[in-house]
Amino acid sequence: MRIARQAAMVFGFATMLAATQAAAQGRGQGRMNRAQVQRMTSSWPKASRDAIAFMTNKYGPPAAVSADMVAWGRTGPWKRTIIFRTEYQHNFPGPHTDVMQQWIDYRAPGSSYDELAEYDGSVVMERTSGEMSARCDKEEANFLALNLANEIVTGKRGVDEARRMY
Repeated sequence: MRIARQAAMVFGFATMLAATQAAAQGRGQGRMNRAQVQRMTSSWPKASRDAIAFMTNKYGPPAAVSADMVAWGRTGPWKRTIIFRTEYQHNFPGPHTDVMQQWIDYRAPGSSYDELAEYDGSVVMERTSGEMSARCDKEEANFLALNLANEIVTGKRGVDEARRMY
């Protein structure tokens, strides 16, 4: 049963990603209205609902909604944003739950990956796709996490200093 659920989530993520990319390129079925999104996510945790409300107010309705994810493509500086129904408890820099993951195009040398993992487990480098993402509860936290990650990669700050700044 667990494997079937994981496979369904992977398929759902791939479908969601395709819909988000199509919407970002002006193709696909279009966006959902606010009432549809609220109805589909009404039983989600508060942190997820708050993140959805923030994104909708700032960038407009999402490109795609599933039972477990809400997605936007190409909003502001973000390549894509996905808000997850599932919360992950995270205690850095203080207690909160990670629900909103946001991606940018970013290439970093492989030698910096260990430092980035030491800095913050919610910052993820994807070497093959040339992307970096941050997963937190608020957009401003993701901005800060990625800016500090860039400073680590470029040598402007060390891991300990970046963690103190965060």
